[in-house]
Amino acid sequence: MKYDIGLIGIAVMGENLALNIASKGFSVVVSSRSQETIDAFLNGRAQGKKMTGTTDVKELVSMLEKPRKIMLMIKAGNPVDLVIDSLVPLLEQGDIIIDGGNSLYHDTTRRVQALKEKGIHFIGAGVSGGEEGALLGPSIMPGGAKEAWPAVKPILQSIAAKVDDGGICCDWVGEEGAGHFVKMVHNGIEYGDIQLISETYHILKSYLQLSNDDMASTFETWNKGQLDSYLIEITAQILAYKEDSGKHLIDFILDTAGQKGTGKWTVNAALDHGTPLTLIAESVFSRFLSSQKDERVKAAKHYPKPAMVKEANPKAMIDDLENALFAAKIISYSQGYALMKQAAEEYKWSLNFGGIALMWRGGCIIRSVFLDDIKAAFGKNPNLSNLLMDDFFIKTMERVIPSLRRVVAKSVMAGIPVPTLSAALSYFDGYTTDRLPANLLQAQRDFFGAHTYERIDQPRGSFFHTNWTGRGGNTSSTTYNV
Repeated sequence: MKYDIGLIGIAVMGENLALNIASKGFSVVVSSRSQETIDAFLNGRAQGKKMTGTTDVKELVSMLEKPRKIMLMIKAGNPVDLVIDSLVPLLEQGDIIIDGGNSLYHDTTRRVQALKEKGIHFIGAGVSGGEEGALLGPSIMPGGAKEAWPAVKPILQSIAAKVDDGGICCDWVGEEGAGHFVKMVHNGIEYGDIQLISETYHILKSYLQLSNDDMASTFETWNKGQLDSYLIEITAQILAYKEDSGKHLIDFILDTAGQKGTGKWTVNAALDHGTPLTLIAESVFSRFLSSQKDERVKAAKHYPKPAMVKEANPKAMIDDLENALFAAKIISYSQGYALMKQAAEEYKWSLNFGGIALMWRGGCIIRSVFLDDIKAAFGKNPNLSNLLMDDFFIKTMERVIPSLRRVVAKSVMAGIPVPTLSAALSYFDGYTTDRLPANLLQAQRDFFGAHTYERIDQPRGSFFHTNWTGRGGNTSSTTYNV
C-alpha cells in the first residue's frame, strides 16, 4: 500500500494534524526519532486510523505515493535543515516537502530556492490554531513553490477550518517565504491582541475594581458584539474559571509572560522594511517588562501609584473600554497589513490581502468577526494603502476613537500602564496629522551631520544643506533611508 502523505514530527501539533488528515480519508505515514513515541501514538489516539509509522526516513519515502508529499512539524531553525538534508538524497524531481512549523520566512525563501535547483518543491505553510485547531481545522497559509499547490491543495484544504459561508481558511498565499511571512504577521497581531485585552482587564480590575465574575460577564457580553472573537471568548472563560477550592485560578497565576519569538521576528521585519509597527512592538516589550518581576516588586515600593479616583459612571467607562479595545484592534491590524503590503512590494510577492483575511476568519487564534470587514475593504480596493483609509473603517474610527482617548487619559492619570492602547492612539494621531515635527528633527540632523533636508517650497527629491553656524562647509553627507 502507498500512503498519501508523510508527516515528520508527532509532538502536539503534528499528532493532531495527522489525526485530522486521517479523519478526512487520507492515509498517513508518521515519523519520529523515537519508536516508543510512534508506538504510543499508533496504539493510542491513532488506533484504527489509516496510519502507520517509522523512525527511518528512507522507509517513509518508500511508502509514499508519487509525487511524494512530506510535511514537517518540527522545531524551526537548524532541525528543519537537517531533516531536509536527510530527505533530499531519497527524493525525486517533483516531490514535495511542506514545512508546517513556525519557520522564519528568510529560511523558507532560502529553502525554496535551494530545493528548486534539485527539482524538489518546497512549501512553507504557516499553521495557526493551536492543539484544537490542528485537530479540528486550523488556518493554513501555504507559500513557496506554486507548482506544488495542485498536489497538496486537496489535503490542506480538506483539513483547514471552514466558516459559516463555506469559506475555506486555506489558500495559496504567494511566492518564496510569503506563507511563513503572513503567519509571522498573524502571530505579531496575536501578540498585540493579547496585550490589548490584558490591559483592558487591568483597567477593569484596578480602576473599576470589578470582580472576576463581573469581568467574565463583561467579556462574554462583548463577545456578542463588535469584539466577537476567539481571544475575547476565552478571556471570559479564563476569568470565570475556578479551582476545586472555589477560588478563581487567574488570581494565582504569576504575572510574567513567555514567548517563542515570532512577535520579535515581526518587529524585526517592520524595522527592516521601515514600517511603523508600534503597537505590536510594545506588546513584545511588555512581555520583556513582565519578566522583570523581582525588579518591579522592589520598584513598586519606591514609587506608589496615584490615589485611585472612584469612577463616577462605571457603565460609561465599560462602554468606552469596549470601543477603545475595538479601535486599538483595528489599528493593530492596520499596522500588520501595512507591513505585509510593504514586504509584498519589496519581495515582489503577489499577496491577496482580502484572501488573507478570509484565511484568518476561522481556525486561527486571531479569528474575529471584523475580519469580514477587512475582506470587504480589500475586495473594494485591492490596492488600499491602509485599512484606516477604507470608508467603513473611517466611519468606525470616528465613532470609537473618542473612547480610546478617554480610556488612555484616565489610565495614565491612574498610573495604570497601557503601552499598546496608548501606542495605538499615538499611531492614529501621527498617521492622521498632516504636519509632524520631523522638520525640526531633520534640521537637527543637518545641523550636526550635514544630512540635508527637503523644502516645502521646492519639489520633492531636491535636497538642501545649510551651514548653520557659519563655521561649517558646504559639503553635505549622503542622503539615504534605512
